[in-house]
Amino acid sequence: MLGFLIQRILQAVVVMLAISALVFVGVFAVGNPIDVLISPDVTQQIRLDTIARYGFDQPLWKQYLAFLDRLVRADFGRSFVFNMPVLDLILSRLPATLELTLAAVLGATLLGVPLGMYAGYKPDSLVSKAIMGLSILGFSVPTFWIGLILILVFAVNLGWLPAGGRGATVPILGVEWSFLTAEGLKHLLLPALTLSLFRLALMIRLARAGMREAILSDYVKFARAQGLSEGKVIGGHVLKNISIPIVTVFGLEFGATLAFAVVTETIFSWPGLGKLIIDSIQSLDRPVMVAYLMLVAFLFIMINFLVDIAYAALDPRLRTGRA
Repeated sequence: MLGFLIQRILQAVVVMLAISALVFVGVFAVGNPIDVLISPDVTQQIRLDTIARYGFDQPLWKQYLAFLDRLVRADFGRSFVFNMPVLDLILSRLPATLELTLAAVLGATLLGVPLGMYAGYKPDSLVSKAIMGLSILGFSVPTFWIGLILILVFAVNLGWLPAGGRGATVPILGVEWSFLTAEGLKHLLLPALTLSLFRLALMIRLARAGMREAILSDYVKFARAQGLSEGKVIGGHVLKNISIPIVTVFGLEFGATLAFAVVTETIFSWPGLGKLIIDSIQSLDRPVMVAYLMLVAFLFIMINFLVDIAYAALDPRLRTGRA
């Protein structure tokens, strides 16, 4: 198990180095932030002094080495637009995106897996066909259209839920969370539902396919022959064997939703990382762009690392190196 963890950690370090190079080169190829920082009618000397102050006059490789040095020290510089440390700016927006992502992905998983298992256990029933119809709807309808329809129905026509914003928050250990207040839950419901529909459809189909395959396997037949109840067969044997692909998809979807909830956050004016990166791209706020992309890469790597540990916990062959 220790060798398995060391191998994964080394892989993560190599991937982070490769991503840092790609992010640095890619961001530096997008526009010139000097045009945003200073007025176009300033003197040439002021322009050159500003370029030197931010180190843009150095060769690209020197700027990259300086960037790696700051990255190791978790120093992403100051935002050109907000004039505050980038790390503080991102951490102030991260809880909003994190609670929206957790609500969407956890809700989709906790609801989708039982529905999918039922659809696989009784595929010919009307309920199962309705469940599969719901999954088709979740795959087919664009996210932005779902969000607009939900706003139109529940916020504009019925007036039951707010159309945007985050609502009231409660601080816990210095971090503001909105799901702990009734008003915050109302604001969270529509964007979380918008984000969760595609993930719900994915979990339903994944659980159904796993159930259909597992229910016909020999170990299920032997478990039934031993006189075990259907609940123990499904919960103790089938669910455990189909959990690895479910864990995989959960990890990938959690990372993808956390990184790319831009459309939903924009539609619902949710003050998270997605809205921040859109504003930063429009204003060429290079430090925020770099920090956001590196944070997303780090989160993906950490999620995959945790998924690998979950694999080892679920499959003993990985712990002994005989997979």
